[in-house]
Order: sequence, then structure tokens, then C-alpha cells
Amino acid sequence: MAVGDESSTRPPSYQGWKPELHARALALRRAGCPVGEIARALDVAKSTAYLWTRHLPLDPELVHRRRRIAQQARADAQWSAHRAARDAARAAVVAESADWVRRLDRRELLLIGAAIYWCEGGKAKPWRPNDCRIKFVNSDPLLVMLFLRFLDAIEVPVEDRRFRVSIHETADDAAAVRWWAARVGVPPEGFQPTTIKRHRPLTRRKNVGVDYHGCLTVHVVGGVRLYWRIEGIMKGMSDEDPRRDR
Repeated sequence: MAVGDESSTRPPSYQGWKPELHARALALRRAGCPVGEIARALDVAKSTAYLWTRHLPLDPELVHRRRRIAQQARADAQWSAHRAARDAARAAVVAESADWVRRLDRRELLLIGAAIYWCEGGKAKPWRPNDCRIKFVNSDPLLVMLFLRFLDAIEVPVEDRRFRVSIHETADDAAAVRWWAARVGVPPEGFQPTTIKRHRPLTRRKNVGVDYHGCLTVHVVGGVRLYWRIEGIMKGMSDEDPRRDR
């Protein structure tokens, strides 16, 4: 009988040996199962499981992976009820808050739009104080759509708006343009050439996969006066005026 032959693991005196159990034991061992787990899974003696699989050493990587999966399964079982309750509470709060907002009037849109631009848009710098271009960049479609509502409220013509996608070279840039175009209501061919971000192999990016659409830049042509208006709105919201407290 050849050395290492799987049939050599059969004990001659073991009358209850079953080929199908033997085959399953070998498969479990190759999957990284220890002897005790194989014995419990097949309802055989631990000594029998050892005898069947002793010629197959455990792969440390498989053992580590199985332990990690088992730990995750135990954590999921322990916290599943808590996570379900948390998700339900979150959904209820989000729905209640959204219903509270109802509809923004023009003044509210102007105030909110100016604030989100001042947070996320390009601003003049001390070394170039007159660089007052309107360039809003964001990856969140909700924020982008709110900014476009602000442009509507402040009466910026649609033809003065330009759109450009910025995305990593490892993603599908054409699909990203189509995705953003569907949301802002502009044909993909109306977008400016996409800005491709070069990939750094040492960077472990998490914004990958089918849900990654890059960032959208919204540029307003001739937006200097709009910039001044936004700057003034922000000044008005931040300046202290004691008379308002009366």
C-alpha cells in the first residue's frame, strides 16, 4: 500500500468504518477543522477522527480564517437584536425629523445654501483675495442636490452651471458620469472632461465598489457676484447684533 494513500487511514480492526464518513472527515480536515470538531460533526470517536485525518496537517491560515469567521458569527448572534433595535430607532428618528422639515422657503434655502457652500466650496485666500470663483465639490448626492436648489433659489441660470466628475482611475469613470448626470438632470455629454485621480498602491481606500461614484464639482460661470452674496449672507449670520435679541 502506497505511503500517504488515504485508504491507509482505515484501521483493519474497525468494523464500523464507513467510506462516506471517512470522505467527509478528510474534507473537513482540509477545510481547517480540528479533530474534535470533526468527531462531533460526524458523531464518531475522537480517536477515529484522528486516525482518519492524522496524515493531513492543519493549514495555519485556514485555522485562523475559521476562527475569525466563528468569532464574527458569535458576535453577530450576540448583537443582532441590539443592531436591529438600533436600526429601527434610527429609521424612526430620521423619518420624524424629515417630516418636521416639510418644505424650505426661499430664505431658508439661501441661508442653508450659503452655509454649505462656505463649508464645502472654494473660497478666496489671503494670498489671492479676489479669487472669488464658485466651485462646489462633494461626493454626497443629497448635499449636491441641496446646493442646486440653492442655485435655483438665488436664480442662477441653468446654462451658467458646469459639472465635472473627479474619480480614481481604478473606478468606472464613464458610469460615474452617467450616475451623476441622472441625478442633476444634465446629459452626460454636457459634462466637462472627467478629472482622473491617480491610484496610490500603498493607500487602502474604502470608497470602492459599485457604490463609489467619485465627487461632483459644480462650477458657476461668472459667479463673482454670487460669491459676494454668499460671503455677505455668512457675515450676516455670524455677526453679533444685540438688537436681534430684544
